[in-house]
Amino acid sequence: MKNAFEIVKLFEKRVAKYTGAPYAVAIDSATNALFLCCKYAEVKEVTIPARTYVGVPMSIIHAGGKVKFINKQWKGIYQLKPYPIYDAAKRFTTDMYLPGTTMCLSFHGKKHLAIGRGGMILTNDKKAVKWFKKARWDGRTEGVPLEKEKFNTLGWNMYMLPEQAARGLTQIMFLPKKNKDLPIEDYSDLSKYDIFSR
Repeated sequence: MKNAFEIVKLFEKRVAKYTGAPYAVAIDSATNALFLCCKYAEVKEVTIPARTYVGVPMSIIHAGGKVKFINKQWKGIYQLKPYPIYDAAKRFTTDMYLPGTTMCLSFHGKKHLAIGRGGMILTNDKKAVKWFKKARWDGRTEGVPLEKEKFNTLGWNMYMLPEQAARGLTQIMFLPKKNKDLPIEDYSDLSKYDIFSR
């Protein structure tokens, strides 16, 4: 393989096919996937369930938004309202993609595809894909050597490593076509923490 990062592209294609999404963009974590989606959407006030992972409100706030918690039961997936962004960290199954959305997946050690760390953004928006890919890689363009890059976008260091993608490719081959949503009992009520209401 000429470039070790080609395996990341293979993993993206495999996840897109498995989930039914037109595009999949690999990120180093689901938290950072949510952050990039919120940054791209230029979120303002975002409504989410009070019982969720702590990284979700942090991603919203770091992206410049404000968090509004609601007492809502959910299973597998929920929307960051009113935006077409979905936290799908507790779901990974075939044909799960909802057209017209950006869905964020988690590959944490407790998830269906447990590669240890990593996440993915599912979307059908080609313009968003281009932005996500540059944003995850320090504002750089895929295929352009560093010395020839004409920087016009600020980015972050949030790309998935080839080793993570290789683990994902291996595991997805043995994953069932249909998987049940994971439970959310490990999430506490985050609305009780003042830090999220600043």
